[in-house]
Amino acid sequence: MPCEEQQVRTPLIFEIKGNSLDDGPGIRSVIFFKGCPLSCSWCHNPEGRRTQGEIGYDRKECISCGTCAALCPAGAVFPDSVHFIDRTKCTLCFQCVDACPSGALSRVGREMTVEEIVEDVLRDKPFFDTSGGGVTFSGGEPALFMEFLSDLLKRLKNLRIHTLLETSGLFDFEKFEKLLLPWLDMIYYDIKMMDSDAHRRHTGVPNQRILDNFERLSQTGVSFLPRTPLVPGITDTSDNILAIAGYFAKLHIKSVALLSYNPLWHDKMSKIGSDSPYRSDKHMTSWMEPKSLERCRNIFRDEGIAVV
Repeated sequence: MPCEEQQVRTPLIFEIKGNSLDDGPGIRSVIFFKGCPLSCSWCHNPEGRRTQGEIGYDRKECISCGTCAALCPAGAVFPDSVHFIDRTKCTLCFQCVDACPSGALSRVGREMTVEEIVEDVLRDKPFFDTSGGGVTFSGGEPALFMEFLSDLLKRLKNLRIHTLLETSGLFDFEKFEKLLLPWLDMIYYDIKMMDSDAHRRHTGVPNQRILDNFERLSQTGVSFLPRTPLVPGITDTSDNILAIAGYFAKLHIKSVALLSYNPLWHDKMSKIGSDSPYRSDKHMTSWMEPKSLERCRNIFRDEGIAVV
């Protein structure tokens, strides 16, 4: 796990999204934690990969007023460059963000206390109660910050709010079992690839620990849904899907969620000053075709695994 992530105890939150219908049962508030031990080449939330704060730039909102360039003490603003800000010079003082009149510049990641997060999501508690919803923790990887997340979970459970964790599965299981598991109602667990070398090539880490944690977690009795993101030519290949389906069948997994590919992450990368490695790949810049999704679904169904 990168040193940057090991040293950070208090997370930055890069979004709290209310009224979500796609991240668990009912109407939910989704808390996005900044920082992830994986570096997936297709990351759909690239603004959640680093634990540090970042500056986002939306060219469509920019009115070219020059305020940011005039204020920047590091001389890091270059309006004619592709990414607008030279991130190697930027000191993250955020003076440009605070002064931007149009909102084209934004702060990606902010410090929030447990109390501030609870206060924010409590506004939606009536919707949780009437719909069977609650709070979902996403990212990034919330399990990077177990002590903080444990405190937050305890507060929410005391308020009788349903809790759900979305995780990549790379964590210390003993610590997870002690600090998080007792206060989680549900877990969404991503299994991306079965071949460990391919997993390392595309995510930066091998998958053995992820699979070990998956098997241990599946024995705990917690409400548990495996998910596989479908990425063209990487995770959606027949070989990979067959391998995952066979693995689930051996573990008597009854259902799986397939996450259809979404190409909007390319623009997200540009906003934080990064270049997508697949920008010129027509398959990676297009929405997933229904027939490709159905092919993957059928492979799981043939193993007796329901696709939800």
